[in-house]
Order: sequence, then C-alpha cells, then structure tokens
Amino acid sequence: MENTPIRRASHADIETIAQFQAEMALETESLTLDPEVLHKGVKAVLDDESKGCYYVFEFDNRIIASLLITYEWSDWRNSTVYWLQSVYVLKEFRRQGIFSRMYAFVKSLAINDQGVAGIRLYVDKTNLRAQHVYEHAGMNGSHYTTFEWMKSF
Repeated sequence: MENTPIRRASHADIETIAQFQAEMALETESLTLDPEVLHKGVKAVLDDESKGCYYVFEFDNRIIASLLITYEWSDWRNSTVYWLQSVYVLKEFRRQGIFSRMYAFVKSLAINDQGVAGIRLYVDKTNLRAQHVYEHAGMNGSHYTTFEWMKSF
C-alpha cells in the first residue's frame, strides 16, 4: 500500500470531512445537518478508534474524497464486518474511479486481516448513481434489506 493517495484521516482533516458530509446529506437526502453536531461527530471518530476510522484520498495536496469504516461484530462468522459509511467524492472528481480505488484499498485491508469477514454498506434506495458505482466495484445489494429507526434531532 505504498505510494497510494489514500491515507488514514487525522484531526487536521475534520473540517474537510465534515464539509463533505454536509454536502452529501444535502445532495442525496435533501437534509441540512447541524454543523456543530457534524463537527463533533467526525471528531468523536478521530478521538476514539473503536468508533471507526476515516480514510481520505488526496490529489495535488487536496482531499478529494473520504469514507468512514465502522465495525459490526458477526457471531455467525466470529469476525468483524467493515461497514463503509459517509462515502463522498467531490463532484468534479466523480466517474474517475476514485471510489473504486478507495474500495480496493479497504478490501485489501479486509483481505489481509484474518479478523475481518467482509465489507458492507448501505445506500439510499433512490440513489441509483451510487448503487451503480458500488455494483461496478464488485459489491452486490441483493442479499439484505436494511430497516432502521432513528431519533429526530
């Protein structure tokens, strides 16, 4: 994994990641997120590795994409499953294989870690563009349907 534009995020990246998430929520779900809550949420991950870890993709010393890996314990597999969340690529860099490169990077992390069984993600069912990207990367969405309940803030 030498010479890769992908690196683990640091506290210096909080503002960029938070901005990406605000843009993604507005673009994909027409949601306006509270900037203070979002900033604290990103910082919480960087402060506590048990919550997950962010990776960023850099081009010309600029972050152009990010994603978050969180962890699910699978008793069926006696292993961890990586969940990809908060995936965002700047609009002007989309359709250039950035997500595919990030996914390949995360997949290599999973392959090389005996304690990781696989990778999952969820996508808004109306976000057909993202679904196509994930299918093109080799993922499938045919196995589970996700249900949720979320508190309103």
